[in-house]
Amino acid sequence: MGTQIGLTFIFLIAFLLLLTFNELVYRRLGLKGEITRKFAHFTATLSTITFPYLFDDHWYVLFLAVVFFILLFISRHRTYLKSIHDIQRISVGSFLLPVAIYITFLLAYKLNDFFLFILPMLVLAICDPIAGILGINLQQYNHRIRIFKHTFEKTWLGSTAFFISCLIISIIALYFNQGHLNLNTFMVAVVVAFVSTIAELFSWKGVDNLFIPLSVLIVLFLML
Repeated sequence: MGTQIGLTFIFLIAFLLLLTFNELVYRRLGLKGEITRKFAHFTATLSTITFPYLFDDHWYVLFLAVVFFILLFISRHRTYLKSIHDIQRISVGSFLLPVAIYITFLLAYKLNDFFLFILPMLVLAICDPIAGILGINLQQYNHRIRIFKHTFEKTWLGSTAFFISCLIISIIALYFNQGHLNLNTFMVAVVVAFVSTIAELFSWKGVDNLFIPLSVLIVLFLML
């Protein structure tokens, strides 16, 4: 138990150092908030794939999630953590990220299959920032998705990038998890990519941070 508590505080300090570094880069280099926000999203979320190998209970993850939820929520109208909050849109994504990480970890823990945590975190860490950066910054030949006269917040380029990157990551992760690559494995990867892309498409104001990992988890639970 002492080791687990020590690892929890090591992660707490590491995450605080990440936020500090991110804030310094934002202030010193004058980068856009969207860029530093995505960097923090990518780095923090990717690091959580180590949780199943470090923590043998979900309470440690809950502690980390609560601390960072409170920190991010309190800082939203303050002068610090502008590297996270300085964006030209309304979003609750930063608050939902620790919530999504804990809920996904808890479900994988209860189902006794941490692959149900690892792949959703990989998709959330990598595919979501790729889609966001491309969708926002590459405006030429890029348009918002319009289906049945409804215009979504997402763009064709962003959603396509999300689907392709998610498909590649899912194929690689499923190969290492299953130990082989066949038609069934490929179909699971395709469904994961398709469903998570739809979840991202229909999300608004940052709730994709919750919908994406849960959609991946559900597909894996039903198909594996």
